[in-house]
Amino acid sequence: MSAGQVTKNNAVTQLKSIMRQIIAIGGGGFGRTTKSKLIENYILRQSPEKKPSICFIPTATGDADPYIESFYAVFSQLNCVPSHIGLFKRTINLEAHIEKQNIVFVGGGNTKSMLAVWKAWGLDKILRRAYKRGVVMSGVSAGAICWFENGLTDSWEEGLKLMPCLGFAPGSCAPHYDEEPERRPATKQLLIGGRISSMYGIEGGAALHFINEKPIKAVQFEKEKRSYLVTLKSNKTSDEKPLSPEKIIY
Repeated sequence: MSAGQVTKNNAVTQLKSIMRQIIAIGGGGFGRTTKSKLIENYILRQSPEKKPSICFIPTATGDADPYIESFYAVFSQLNCVPSHIGLFKRTINLEAHIEKQNIVFVGGGNTKSMLAVWKAWGLDKILRRAYKRGVVMSGVSAGAICWFENGLTDSWEEGLKLMPCLGFAPGSCAPHYDEEPERRPATKQLLIGGRISSMYGIEGGAALHFINEKPIKAVQFEKEKRSYLVTLKSNKTSDEKPLSPEKIIY
């Protein structure tokens, strides 16, 4: 075997050993309260680093200052190195900054606007490369659905719509599944119409943890909160299967 073949085989082996992770949160966390810190600590524990670097991306709110302040209020108290990326003032070297991170956390807000801004800056491609090399991707609401092939979003005023997202994880995702009453019927109509074959429904106070594009853990950080795989029964009623095993951390 030539030296070139050995190098190529080693690269393939290394790529296969990388653990790709996504933690999609249905609602809650530091955007609502800076007291709990349960889901934030859970996310930090997924990095092999003793003191991981975590970068907050609040694009979906237009880089709202109170949201950024809440991020630092929580993560500055935890064992990590927090930072954030702003895209509405003078923008830093995005690739250089993401290369230094162990974890990315994307905030909630307007998914469609967020993804459009990311594309303009090339951040979507930067994040994809980071994901492939093992940077933990996480986020809430818009920051949860953005990682999937499709997301159920309220980016439009006239109602919920299914929109294409980054496609790091397979399937479609609906956050706030128990918090916003229109989420369940909208999911059912998408299933009946054949636009999707299934939907990950994630309640507020819950998260779904993917490893290597497979859902391996449904995380609760509030009592009685669930994540579901929603499909359609033959009688056109929704079949909500709670995902398990569940990791209860409240």
